[in-house]
Amino acid sequence: MISTTIRLDPDIDPVTLGARSGLLWHDQRVSLAGIGEACRIPISRPTGAQRGQVTLTALAGPDEVQRPGTGPVGFSAMPFDRTAQAELIVPELVIGSGSEGRRWLTLISDSPATDADVQAGLRRVDEVLSRRVPAGPDPTTMELTSVVEPEAWKSIVGRAVSEINSGKLNKVVLAREIRLRTDHAIDPAMVIDQLRKTFASAILFQVDGFLGASPELLAARTGDVVWAHPLAGTAPRGADAAEDAKLAAELLASTKDQWEHRVTIRWLLDTLLPFCSYVDAEPEPTIVTLANLFHLGTRVEGRLSSPPASILELVAALHPTPAVGGDPQDTAIQLIQEIEQAERGLYAGPVGWLDGAGNGAFAVGIRSATVEADNSYTVFSGVGVVGDSDPEAELAETRTKLKAMLGALIRP
Repeated sequence: MISTTIRLDPDIDPVTLGARSGLLWHDQRVSLAGIGEACRIPISRPTGAQRGQVTLTALAGPDEVQRPGTGPVGFSAMPFDRTAQAELIVPELVIGSGSEGRRWLTLISDSPATDADVQAGLRRVDEVLSRRVPAGPDPTTMELTSVVEPEAWKSIVGRAVSEINSGKLNKVVLAREIRLRTDHAIDPAMVIDQLRKTFASAILFQVDGFLGASPELLAARTGDVVWAHPLAGTAPRGADAAEDAKLAAELLASTKDQWEHRVTIRWLLDTLLPFCSYVDAEPEPTIVTLANLFHLGTRVEGRLSSPPASILELVAALHPTPAVGGDPQDTAIQLIQEIEQAERGLYAGPVGWLDGAGNGAFAVGIRSATVEADNSYTVFSGVGVVGDSDPEAELAETRTKLKAMLGALIRP
């Protein structure tokens, strides 16, 4: 198989297309939508990342555009468990657009694509875009269930606080699982559309039935430049501008949240440094404003050493960060496995894309939902637990975070 990338004149919106086709990435720099599957490439993490990159690179063929996101592209949603098997999904067709206005079409076929192949591909795009939304009847009944009852979940947080105060670890991130079941399937295209309206600055994704609007960039790589935007520290939005300003100021002044954030930034810089000739972070975190939350965020950027590591290698090294695992990492992960009483699956794992040149971007798979069988959906939210965490406050934070996805899934 070989890829062919051509410039594209028609103004096709990748978000609208990817919401219907099931393969989507959209951020402020690039939008990509995939149709079909040319192949799946296994990735055994963390050691097999480079083998997956080599396999994808071997598909590279003619490319009129020559920018990140052209040529062969793989999408991936990786499990939170970094030892679990992951895959790259290589679509048969990709529509892409960049923030600078360039648009392109990539086809994967047995030989370089002809004009007839391109026209057939565009007809296929039109067929996907013409699909009815919603595809079937709207749900009329919805059942929402906490996998662990709230009082029991608060006890889990209390156990974690005790472990931290005993000196075994500094922080652990605990997730809470909610399941939604409906009588008719919820159309993912409607969910993506709602997320796009509500969380305009977030990263939209849909891969293998895993979809969401993540506020957190795990890592991105273009050529020899790598950057990340880790988040740690959360506060709810207020009812008006005055309350918003008060809550944002309290978050910036919070000793707990600032400490939690510094742990993540120090870890990220230390982990990236072996790959870089230079890496640095903003001196102080800033407020990241979402529709329902404030976060503390810090931009990190570095110059990769030669030859530059691929985005897959960087993701394998960076996941999980203390923002979704804890500190120290191994101890926190062990505690999560012992007490959390949830199977995270793809939640909080890396989700994103890469091309044959090793460029790409991966978000942290939060503010997300997994489409299960029989019209059911799994939604998680997580909180960073430290020595002075209050279980009631942590439960309230999970409820605030859950509103992001549940608000897109549940319609009146």
